[in-house]
Amino acid sequence: MIGLGIAAAVVLYAIVVYNGLVRARQMKEEAWSGIDVQLKRRADLIPNLLETVKGYAAHERETLEKVVELRNRAQAVPAGDVAGRAAAEGMLSQALGRIFALAEAYPDLKANQNFAELQQTLETIEGEIQMSRRYYNGAARDLNVKVESFPSNLLANLFKFVKAPYFEIENPADRAVPTVKF
Repeated sequence: MIGLGIAAAVVLYAIVVYNGLVRARQMKEEAWSGIDVQLKRRADLIPNLLETVKGYAAHERETLEKVVELRNRAQAVPAGDVAGRAAAEGMLSQALGRIFALAEAYPDLKANQNFAELQQTLETIEGEIQMSRRYYNGAARDLNVKVESFPSNLLANLFKFVKAPYFEIENPADRAVPTVKF
């Protein structure tokens, strides 16, 4: 009878641990979805921003083309490649910073209402990306702790739960949010 009680307790504990691992994995997936949504919003905003800048800074074509190229490269990264997406988005952020630096050289562009609104929207999205990144990294941390901690790591290995990569920016210069000055 005691053996049956111990076996039932072990099975019950295994179920609780397994469900905790599933919950942590789902939280990580939900968090990644949040980042993906914000990055898509930013990617959708970029063509409008570039069209506005084009009219004022036609001879800055190389800078504009670089932003388009980096946007396309970021969108081409496979959905589950967190590190690849972080690297591509970091390069895109840097290029967007150069676009805003162009505004300093073109007072008419800086004064353009459409450009100012796009710039403000992009600033808001950058803040939301940062919040989404923190949420994702927290969810990834929680999953990673469960995958590596004893005794949950026994079930994690048995059911093939794996550690989640963090959404990190490799280059410290990429960490800077583009500055906006008027």
